[in-house]
Amino acid sequence: MKLKLDLHPLYNRGGEIDKALRGIIDEAIRKKATEVEIIPGKGSGQLKKKVLRFLEQKEIKALYHRIDKDAKNHGRLFVYFRYK
Repeated sequence: MKLKLDLHPLYNRGGEIDKALRGIIDEAIRKKATEVEIIPGKGSGQLKKKVLRFLEQKEIKALYHRIDKDAKNHGRLFVYFRYK
């Protein structure tokens, strides 16, 4: 199962971005999704940096397996989950 989060509508609302990111991570774990696609968009790259900082937090990092940046579209990130 794959989930998708488009951050375009939230680009200038810091608290809501964190809430949306946490929500999609929690949903992925609840539904045992193997992949979450996060779309911060291309823009200046500030939103993507914010997303990466969020994902690098110790307590968040423990919840997922790895992150990939889309080689063909720098406005997308993929977060992969592994379940035992």
